[in-house]
Amino acid sequence: MAQVSLKDVSKIREGGVRTVDRINLGVENKEFLVMVGPSGCGKSTTLKMIAGLETVSEGKIWLGDRMVNDVPAKDRNIAMVFQNYALYPHMTVFENMAFGLKLRHYAKDEIIRRVNEAADILGIKRFLERRPKDLSGGERQRVALGRAIVRKPMVFLFDEPLSNLDAKMRDKMRHEIHLLRLRLQTTFIYVTHDQIEAMTLGDRIAVMKDGRLQQCADPITIYDKPANKFVASFIGSPTMNFMRGRIIKKERKYYFDEGRFQVKLVDEMFKSITPYEGKEVIFGIRAENIYDKLFVSQSSPENTIQAVCEVVEPLGSAVHLYLNSGKHKFIARVGGHNRPEVNRDMDIVLDMSKVHFFDIESENTII
Repeated sequence: MAQVSLKDVSKIREGGVRTVDRINLGVENKEFLVMVGPSGCGKSTTLKMIAGLETVSEGKIWLGDRMVNDVPAKDRNIAMVFQNYALYPHMTVFENMAFGLKLRHYAKDEIIRRVNEAADILGIKRFLERRPKDLSGGERQRVALGRAIVRKPMVFLFDEPLSNLDAKMRDKMRHEIHLLRLRLQTTFIYVTHDQIEAMTLGDRIAVMKDGRLQQCADPITIYDKPANKFVASFIGSPTMNFMRGRIIKKERKYYFDEGRFQVKLVDEMFKSITPYEGKEVIFGIRAENIYDKLFVSQSSPENTIQAVCEVVEPLGSAVHLYLNSGKHKFIARVGGHNRPEVNRDMDIVLDMSKVHFFDIESENTII
């Protein structure tokens, strides 16, 4: 079974700096786990510790029922695909894909069979006699994938494999990696800073910050129920809007008072928000949950605010409205037909069933 388990795993650099801090994470057999976070958050270091390319300072890593902290990388039955492809420029595509098998003394016929099989899967058979310099970025990435596939490893590790490609090629390769996963039926751990890759590829997403795991869950849970403000801000484009204000109570109802406007919380939130009555909180709402009142069939004064539209940004099927309440700036994502006049007051409707609240001090999610 190609399960991967990390138990209190840390990486401590010189001076006691923890680049990875007590990570606990389990990856199931045949699961596609995406590790996501900003540059320097420790995700690539974690991947390299799983691969055996970095030593573990604290904790244990298990592959199946085998603890592998002291097992050399070559003996872990793991294949890793790097950001820079790591192809040998003087070798042909065939020789690059076959190199690892030759080192392990596979028979010539078996090497030819495996390389041809991988080349068929990736559609690169016509490139087998070419050298890397004669290939495009996407073709080189397929060769790097092929070199991993021929080994038939228990676990595939990907370290930002698409970051060197242009946007169109990233979309295409992302689709091909998804199909590859379905065909190979093995375990994938994929590191990226791109939230689109995370949301579209992962069965689960592990969000990291400052060496620590912030949340690990399926993409919809990460998006709809973020564990804290950082996760809420990192996942989603445009990023979630945040505003500071106070929770107040009027006539047995709770309201968020931003300073320039007040909006009523839905009844289901009252129990969770009660301890914050009279206190400052962070209010969060995603751009797609903010509407122009002219295009909403139902609204009320309790969820309608006024704001100035400063910029209208058409994106084809959608439009981004850059709004200003007088105290906070925020973004709405509305339909492509919605083009309000710039620098005029607008009535804006907030979907209060979709809002989030975060604690000021801890930034953990309240609701």
